[in-house]
Amino acid sequence: MAKKLYVGNLSYTTTEDSLKDAFSKAGTVASATLVIDKMSGRSRGFGFVEMSSDEEAEKAVTMWDGKDLDGRMVKVNEARPMEDRPARRFGGGGGDRGFGGGNRRGNW
Repeated sequence: MAKKLYVGNLSYTTTEDSLKDAFSKAGTVASATLVIDKMSGRSRGFGFVEMSSDEEAEKAVTMWDGKDLDGRMVKVNEARPMEDRPARRFGGGGGDRGFGGGNRRGNW
C-alpha cells in the first residue's frame, strides 16, 4: 500500500521532477507534488511524495529527514490527513475580529 509523506522546508528552486528523482533513491515514487501559491504561482516550500510501499516510505524518511536537498535542510514525515476547517469568510468588516463597518465613527 502506498504511503504519502510530507516534505517541508523545500527550496523554491525544487521542482516536482527533482523531488521525485531525489526520493526515487529510497524506492519507487508513485507521485511527487509541490504545493503552489495561487496568487504568485510559486512553490509554498512544501509538498508531498507518495511512495509505493510502507517500507520504502520509512526508508525515504530515514534517508531525507534533516538532510540537504537543493541547499535546504528538509523535514520529512508521514503526511497526516487533512482536517476539516471552517469555511473562510471574505469581504466586509465586522464580526468578532474588531473591525468596524459602516459610518459609526465615534457615534456610540
